[in-house]
This record gives sequence, C-alpha cells and structure tokens, in this order.
Amino acid sequence: MVEETKYTEDNIRSLDWKEHIRMRPGMYIGKLGDGSSADDGIYILVKEVLDNSIDEYVMGAGKTIEISIQGTKVIVRDYGRGIPLGKVVDVVSKMNTGGKYDSKAFKKSVGLNGVGTKAVNALSSYFRVESSREGKSASAEFEKGELTNQEFLEETSRRKGTKVTFIPDESIFKNYKFRNEYVAKMLKNYVYLNPGLTIVFNGEKFYSEEGLKDLLSDSIHEEDRLFPIIHLKGNDIEVAITYNRSQYSEEYNSFVNGQHTTQGGTHQTAFREAIVKTIREFFGKNYEPSDIRKSIVSAISIKVMEPVFESQTKTKLGSTDMGGDLPTVRTYIVDFVKRQLDNYLHRNTETAEKLQRKILQAERERKDLSGIRKLARERAKKVSLHNKKLRDCRVHLGDVKKQRNLETTLFITEGDSASGSITKSRDVNTQAVFSLKGKPLNSFGLSKKIVYENEEFNLLQAALNIEDSIDDLRYNNIVIATDADVDGMHIRLLLITFFLQFFPELIKKGHLYILQTPLFRVRNKKETIYCYSEKEKQEAINKLTGKPEITRFKGLGEISPDEFKYFIGEDIRLDPVMLDKDTGIEELLTFYMGKNTSDRQEFIIDNLRFELDVIETE
Repeated sequence: MVEETKYTEDNIRSLDWKEHIRMRPGMYIGKLGDGSSADDGIYILVKEVLDNSIDEYVMGAGKTIEISIQGTKVIVRDYGRGIPLGKVVDVVSKMNTGGKYDSKAFKKSVGLNGVGTKAVNALSSYFRVESSREGKSASAEFEKGELTNQEFLEETSRRKGTKVTFIPDESIFKNYKFRNEYVAKMLKNYVYLNPGLTIVFNGEKFYSEEGLKDLLSDSIHEEDRLFPIIHLKGNDIEVAITYNRSQYSEEYNSFVNGQHTTQGGTHQTAFREAIVKTIREFFGKNYEPSDIRKSIVSAISIKVMEPVFESQTKTKLGSTDMGGDLPTVRTYIVDFVKRQLDNYLHRNTETAEKLQRKILQAERERKDLSGIRKLARERAKKVSLHNKKLRDCRVHLGDVKKQRNLETTLFITEGDSASGSITKSRDVNTQAVFSLKGKPLNSFGLSKKIVYENEEFNLLQAALNIEDSIDDLRYNNIVIATDADVDGMHIRLLLITFFLQFFPELIKKGHLYILQTPLFRVRNKKETIYCYSEKEKQEAINKLTGKPEITRFKGLGEISPDEFKYFIGEDIRLDPVMLDKDTGIEELLTFYMGKNTSDRQEFIIDNLRFELDVIETE
C-alpha cells in the first residue's frame, strides 16, 4: 500500500524574482552550457544587455556601443538616453518593470518583456549598472541579484548613457569560457540590421552601411557567388539573395525586430515560399521547389508590432500578423518578394539567365541522382533496423524543440574499443554513437553522388536525417570523437571535409564539435582529477597531497566506460568547429585536401609537433 504524502500550507512557498531565475534559469535564457555553443547561456546574457543598448540606437539615441570581455568580466557601454536615475535599481531587479511596456517609447523593440537584465543580474556573481543623464549619475551593485551598494552623484562629467558590468556566476555556468568568434558573429548581425551603428568589441570596430547585403558579402566570397547580391528593401522588410556555386544546401539568415531567429518561423517559411512562387511565375515554368532553392544563400529581416516568439530566447517567430492595419506575415512577405524580385529579374536579364541555368542544372543533377538515391534509401532503410554502425538514443532533436534544455548528441567514433566505451557510458536517452570502420573516404572534389554510393556516408547522412535540409536534423550536437594522434587527426580532417563539402550549414549553424578527452589522470587515495593539458596536470599534482599516481591516456580505447561517463556527461568539454571568416569553403578545402603542397606539409608538421609534445609530456 502506498503511503499518502502530506500536502499542507507548509509545502507551498513563494520564490522571490531572483530565487526563481536562479532555480529555473532555463525558463529565462534557454540552456546553460559552457560557452562552446553559440546559444549557450553566457552569450544570451550578453545579448540581453546589448538588446537594451540597441533599442536606444533604434530610438535615435547613441550611435556607438562599446563592449569589452576580458576573461569572465563583461562590460557593455552605450551612449543612449540613460535609464531614468530614480529607476536604476528597479529596472534591473523588479520583474515586469521596464520601458518596453510603453509602446510610445519603444515601437518595435528587441527586448520585450522587462525580464532580460533581471535574468543577467540574478545569474551573475557580480552585476553593476550605472546611468548618466543631465549631468547626474546613479549606480547600483548586486551579487546574485542581491543589492549590495547604491550611489547617486549630483554632478558628473561622464557622458550620458548606460554602462553594465557583470560576471556570470560560475556556480551556475560551470567551467565556462567566452569565445570571441561567437560574440563577434552576434555583433556583426547587430550592425547589419542597424546600418550606421558602430559597435566596438575589445578594440575591434564593427560597422555596416548596406545592411543585409553586407551580411551576404561577408559570408560568401565574391568568386563563389553565382551572380551579384540581390538587395531589396521596403517598409519593415529587407531581403538579400544570391546563390553559392560550391554549396548544395539552402541557407537562410532570418531576423525579426533585430533578433536573429536561428530556428526560423513564420517569416522564413513565407520567404521560402515567396521565392519559389515568384521564380515559377517569372519563367512561366513549374520548376521543383528544391531545384529553385538549391544553393541559395539569403537573408530576410522584418519588423513586427508585438511579435510572438516561441521561447524567451526568441529564436523562432510564431506571429502570423505584422501588427496594426498590416496584413498577415505570409501575405506581406509574399507580396513584397513577388513585386520586388520580379521587377529586379526583369531589369537584370543576365542575372535571370544565370538563375535559370542554375535551376536547370539542379534539375538534371536531381534526375541523375534519382536512381541511386532510391537504392541508397532502400539500403539505409534495410540496415536501420539492425545498423551496427549506429547505437541510437531514445529522444531526438525534432522531438524536443519545445524542451530547450535537452541536448541531443551523436558521437562519431573510430574503432571498436572507443565505440564500446562511449556506448556503455552514454546517456541512452539523448546520446547516440556512430562507429566508423577505419578511415572514411576523402570526399574532396567529389560530387554528391558519392554520398549515396559510399555506404558509410549514406548511413551517416541517414542517421542525421539531413539529406534534403538540416531542418529535420536529429541531433543538436555532432561530436567527432577520435584519438589525438596522427591517425585520429586525419580522421577528423576527413570528416570535416565531408561536412564542409556537402553540409556546410551544419558547421555554420554551430552543430559540429571535436570531443576533448583527458590526457592524464592524477589521483591519490582520496581524490581523482582528470587533466586535459600539461598545465592542468601540474595544478592537480600541486593540489593533491602525497605522491599522486599519474596515468597518461594514449587513446580513447584505454579509457574504461566507468571513467568515460565523466567526460561525456555534465562536464563534457567540446571544441566547436568554426569557419574562418576570411576564407571561403572552396579555398579551405583546396588547402587542406587538394594536391599536396609544401605549405600544407609545413602547417601539419608544425601543428602536429605541438599536439604530440602535449601528449608525450609526463
């Protein structure tokens, strides 16, 4: 018989604002993470503070924002109007307090609900806000949301505006590290969406004059563009379109009220539909949507009154209306693209001809592949029931889009022993393992036909569910888990080549990682410390008393399943695979995987020497 649990007034408790945020941070900032992913919590904290400064610029106050990140400390300074001095404490520590509720002050703002800076405050071990206006200033300091100090100056020579300083709380964001590449990408998007705004980050200046046209110019090299960037602007809408000669997939950058909607939404769906509809009608041909959109690289930004997002982190638009007297989001976008893109193609016949040739080429390639695709799909379907390569998990990305805190991961491993260790120690709900048989094929310079002809690539593509687009990707994190020796490095390079060649958007959207595994285990009778570098090993030796035992791990296969669970669990360390902003994909692949060059040999020898020095040092 089950004993009844007592349920009385004593079981009911009310949390104050900061307690609730600290107990349930995911409700406010999405996942926590350690900074290895672009949507980790520490970047959301930066964004929440920045959004307020951006809104000042949008309202015509302050053309420059300065950001500094040194170690764990973040400083954001704007030259806007400054927070009203009597409300400095309330604005950062009282829920449902903010200027965004007054639609006259902020018409189409980014920060919407007066929660953002409160979340930053509550989740920071140190938080300081300072506002200067009309020759006076007020400041307040907090620790974990608790007010510790206040100051008011009747006279100040400081320029008007707001300065926020914070340090994310290490008890919540464990082992975190800011990666400047992710911050820089966020800041670039802000300047593309706000031409005329200058953002200075650690001394580097970001500025844009041509908005979304600059976004595409910076992300795709001129020689890779099929034709010059089509740039269309209207009231509350801006669009940029081109095609990438060396890319198979579709790529969209979508924004609402200055917010990067990384998961798309109603506006992105309407935009994709509008492109197909317009091009079909322009050429008078019923082309397949996939042939029209293959290799497209594009961006769309719209402004909506009181937008509805599907989460607090605002990564997917749910609104169907533009607001006010305007039509639906879909109608507004389809009408705009139909009118403006049609006009552009009529005026630019050379671009229209190149576009049509590209569509016909995509159609031919699709038909050429149709037979082999059918065979490959049947083969993948047959082996999926008893696929020895894939040890799947129970939950996938498509199942958990509404559960933002749940990460799903696919480890790509090489060799039975490493695969066995990860398989035995993984979380069967959210972590899957794909085992490679030796070194994968070098796919550099090969057509997509090889993805279907090569069984390993075909099964990997099927496991990820990315054949047509990454919209249905089954795992949020794709983690290459190989030894840190010469063979392991080569396998990493071959896998990265495969993804760059056929699915570069997986890398661009931050889904591909390298698993860090410890090089050393240092332990005494009381404690065990796993070390990922020579420096960490030395720190562990100094920390442990007596003469600790030191073990060097030469490969993943040497690490037992009991130990492996510590490296792929809560404290997992991942290195994101990122694209260099100054190098095109074609150029990158040619350097690493093309005909051997003395430059590449020199690069590999220099870098490998460093890796091996780290591994062999005891």
